[in-house]
Amino acid sequence: MATGPQHPMVGVDSYAPAEIAQLIRTRGLAKAAAPADTTLVLGVVAGAFIALGGVLSTLIGTGSELGLGPTRWLAGIGFSLGLILVVVAGAELFTGNVLIVMAWVSRQMSLGRLLRNWGLVYIGNLLGAFSVVALVHLAEWWRLGEGEVGRAALATAAGKAALPFGVAFARGILANALVCLAVWLATAGRSVVDKVFAIVFPISAFVANAFEHSIANAFLVPVGLLLRGRVPAEGIPPEQLAALDLGGFLGNLAAATLGNIVGGGVLVALVYWFVYLRPERS
Repeated sequence: MATGPQHPMVGVDSYAPAEIAQLIRTRGLAKAAAPADTTLVLGVVAGAFIALGGVLSTLIGTGSELGLGPTRWLAGIGFSLGLILVVVAGAELFTGNVLIVMAWVSRQMSLGRLLRNWGLVYIGNLLGAFSVVALVHLAEWWRLGEGEVGRAALATAAGKAALPFGVAFARGILANALVCLAVWLATAGRSVVDKVFAIVFPISAFVANAFEHSIANAFLVPVGLLLRGRVPAEGIPPEQLAALDLGGFLGNLAAATLGNIVGGGVLVALVYWFVYLRPERS
């Protein structure tokens, strides 16, 4: 029996949630099996991409008179550049790779293989973020707007360094729940436009609400450390400025990292594994 020509939109629509779960688990297995040098280099690239998103986001938020909400949302849209580059250009981002938990709980990889990937990617991400810190400092990016960009960067870094551990941890949970949902939605898309549009809203939401992303903070806080004493600190509370040191950075990074693991690994990966991939559903 003749079926006629296939409709031109067949295979073009987004993947269904159950298909996304399968894709993310399969890709997680491939990521964990990749050679160490490849994983590390792609981690460096991703850290640099996220830092470039931080560069643009800081610039957009400097000197805006639109009000708190619109300004922070526009800055968040600018920050989306980082994850768009990671997803479309290709790189390995620690916060997105938290989704590999889906393959681990499916017993398709060992805990050691999971932690190996996270460790290599995390180190690479930090190196990539630090490299952009050095480059924008050498480029004197912070002098833009007669130094206003530098002051904005300093204020952001001081505010993050001064956060109590529990607050930074909770904000880290919220941040990576949104980041992993952005990766989830981007996986659903079949075109570059699909993926870009899917990324922008979750990422701009986490930035607008001042949630804590460990790799972004590996750029934002060190920039402030370099600028302390170089740019005016008017309007920055003294207690926040006092917290901006190596200890404040490491404390923020630890809290954000742990929160990111919980936010992405539990609230996204384990939830969707339970719904779509647990053995009873096989």
